[in-house]
Amino acid sequence: MKTRIKELRARAGFTQEELAQQVGVRRETIVFLEQGKYNPSLKLAYKVSRALDSTIEEVFTFEDEDLA
Repeated sequence: MKTRIKELRARAGFTQEELAQQVGVRRETIVFLEQGKYNPSLKLAYKVSRALDSTIEEVFTFEDEDLA
């Protein structure tokens, strides 16, 4: 899974800490999400997407091998 969190977060003017506070997680979780090292729950993906004024599909991209 790939994410555009870092790009969208920067565009929105949020630090990792600010985004983490908005969605109710630790900053480290945002770091791992940005690096693609953590697959969020649907609820967290929704919260992140809303905080970034985007859809889940705009924030998270799945490759074919991710869905196998």
